Amino acid sequence: MYQSIWADMRGLSFSQGWIDAEGIRTRYLRSGTAGKPALILLHGVGGHAEAYVRNLKSHGEHFDVWAIDMIGHGWTDKADYDLEIHHYVDHVQRFMRAAGIERAHFSGESLGGWVASRLAADHPRMVDRLVLNTAGGSQADPAVMAKLKSLSLQAATDPSWDFIKARVEWLMADKSKAYDDLVATRQAIYQQPGMAQAMKHNMILQEMEVRKRNLMYPEDYGRIQAPTLVLWTSHDPTADVSEGRRIASMIPGAQFTVMDGCGHWPQFEDAETFNRIHLDFLLGKS
Repeated sequence: MYQSIWADMRGLSFSQGWIDAEGIRTRYLRSGTAGKPALILLHGVGGHAEAYVRNLKSHGEHFDVWAIDMIGHGWTDKADYDLEIHHYVDHVQRFMRAAGIERAHFSGESLGGWVASRLAADHPRMVDRLVLNTAGGSQADPAVMAKLKSLSLQAATDPSWDFIKARVEWLMADKSKAYDDLVATRQAIYQQPGMAQAMKHNMILQEMEVRKRNLMYPEDYGRIQAPTLVLWTSHDPTADVSEGRRIASMIPGAQFTVMDGCGHWPQFEDAETFNRIHLDFLLGKS
């Protein structure tokens, strides 16, 4: 049976737009109501705001929700330089200033979690509550780095259906969740002029020397003041549950939870469970 990401948008008032984030044209998906607490959702490397299409409706009932395409990604401006973590943090800060957001809840998946954790450690006044969802930045596994780099560069260099589908399927424990229209969405993004070169800049963090100087170390996690939830999955392709537990142990007072049967995109694979856990934490119920 054909399944569509649009089924999750039924009954949802949302907007897509672009904002000039101090020189970086930044694309966003937004739901909720202005004036409510801001929630910023950050995707993983090679990703885009559609990572959160199954979460916008439920979270928009409580927050002013912004899912953004980070610099070099999605339909946001591409970079002509290698993107390290401080570049992403700078972009998020520019976006917040342009959008008039002084402080926000953050939820980041993979690279997005790495960026959010660095932001929380270095700029605590900007972060309210923090969710690290199968977050990167805590380790450097050569096999995982090589696999991610290979799949991403291949998909951007030759954005044929099979290569894009393989990249999307890598995110999922249940490969059937790599819906055709999700693949088509990513294919359109990867077919943009200049995307192959941009992806090389995006993938620099998969180079060992660069990655090591960008990692979050125990002293970095120890400086996070925001109430934090570390969410891991039973089938994450980047690291097993013990790594998520280790991250949580380094953050003062952090909570830790595991979602079964999911891979690297639990917010998409099992949106109902994710939304319940996520909202309970963000609303202070857990």
